[in-house]
Amino acid sequence: MDPDVARTLEELERKILELERTLSSMSRREEMAGGYGGSQVTAPPVPVPSDPPATSSWSRIVDEAIEREPAARQSSPPAPSAAGHAASAQPPPVQPPPAPRPAPPLPGEQQRTPLAPTPPRPDEMLRFRDRLERAAQDLTHDYDELLGRLSYAAVPKSAGPTISFSRGAPSLDIVDVVGLRDAAVRAFESDPAGTTAYGTSVGYPRLRSWIADRHGVEPERVLVTNGSMQADAFLFEHLVRPGDDVIVERPSYDRTLLSLRQRGARLHAVELEPDGIDTDALGRLLATGGVQPKLAHIIPNFQNPAGYTLSLHKRHALLDLAVRHGFVVFEDDPYVALRFSGETLPTMLSMNPDRVVYASSFSKTVCPGVRVGYLVGPHELIAAVAQLATNTYISPSMVAQSIVYEFCASGAIDRSIETVKAALSERARALSDALRRELAEAEFVAPQGGYFMWVTLPQGTDVHALHEAAAERGVSFVKGTDFLLDGGENTLRLAYSGVTPEQIDLGVARLAEAFRSL
Repeated sequence: MDPDVARTLEELERKILELERTLSSMSRREEMAGGYGGSQVTAPPVPVPSDPPATSSWSRIVDEAIEREPAARQSSPPAPSAAGHAASAQPPPVQPPPAPRPAPPLPGEQQRTPLAPTPPRPDEMLRFRDRLERAAQDLTHDYDELLGRLSYAAVPKSAGPTISFSRGAPSLDIVDVVGLRDAAVRAFESDPAGTTAYGTSVGYPRLRSWIADRHGVEPERVLVTNGSMQADAFLFEHLVRPGDDVIVERPSYDRTLLSLRQRGARLHAVELEPDGIDTDALGRLLATGGVQPKLAHIIPNFQNPAGYTLSLHKRHALLDLAVRHGFVVFEDDPYVALRFSGETLPTMLSMNPDRVVYASSFSKTVCPGVRVGYLVGPHELIAAVAQLATNTYISPSMVAQSIVYEFCASGAIDRSIETVKAALSERARALSDALRRELAEAEFVAPQGGYFMWVTLPQGTDVHALHEAAAERGVSFVKGTDFLLDGGENTLRLAYSGVTPEQIDLGVARLAEAFRSL
């Protein structure tokens, strides 16, 4: 282990434990006193934020927080360290200075009882504890960051940096950073009031109208959200109640499965074929009468995780089933613009706008960081979802949506899409070639667009063991079991959007080596 890292870890552990004891001590005193201001306040668990802070400030934050702790805690020595650190590593409690002796009374004056020291006010104690909690968060993050460095160091040096087939996001070299910068300048110059305002729950008006024109609908049928996952969440909250039947593809996007299960939906997974969901199997399921779905969640183009596309024939068949059995088709379509081969197909929204609710995103065509998605649906549904949005956040980010509007209206989005499609086409071809060359046992369907490829390995393959063996060789991917309610122990998802052809060749070679090591 790097000696500097080891010393820093030890110091971080010591200070985290010191802060935890401080917060625990304050909570116990609050419980004994009935809480600050007559109500009990307890310290929540220390959360771990997603982005570590700079390590240059953590020591100062903690030292200041500990030094400012009220004398009530300093009068009690800290408990022994739970992590086994020597008692000598803990700073000794600071004793308060002795109180001054009262002056003798003047002649004729009665002896007065000395006033007790003024206790800290409740707001002072709360502010102090808040400062301690923030310090603990900073320390915990720095600690996790250093542990991550140690985990990375465990990868053999010959392997080099980790090659990630895990994340469905474009690499920086295919993001139009200059175009986004110019769009941001135009947004603040052309509409400073609208860009910086709270706005409304339905989204930035100019972008809302642009999306409506793109889909050939009225703006009242569009709601712009903070990413398409929030659009999904709003729709599920409006439509799905505990116990409702919902049709999903098998496999399907893991976050969608999680969101629906958290709402208490009864999920019915229908097998996904290379040309989309098995509509014949869905018809048989519905014919039994035991399943009456509220909606069917479908990713029709370059599906996540499989990369498959729903054929035109099956789009018609699915809509016929929806009309016959009275359910909504939720067309979740963030990859539609990223076709690099094959025939472009009409959206199901355009085929039956009264039976379909459509969602898409600019994360895949502009950049993930903008977090702008949208819903298109019937007027009444969009109005109901807009009320949910109002109650959730008043309005989404006008700054992000204004920038996206300028990017789209200028035509930069079309140029960006062409750049992304060209890169994805090259990378998908490189991945297919590498798998055929290095891992002939793998079964897959070369995608016609999007970010993902679904790989099936021979029966008996333990994808969990493969995941660990690949990580040891500096390669990451997502296990197929993450996208399934059951089964899939011999499957995995490979995302090729964020890796170059050279990285793909090396990564697949390492993956094949990991497979043969099992």
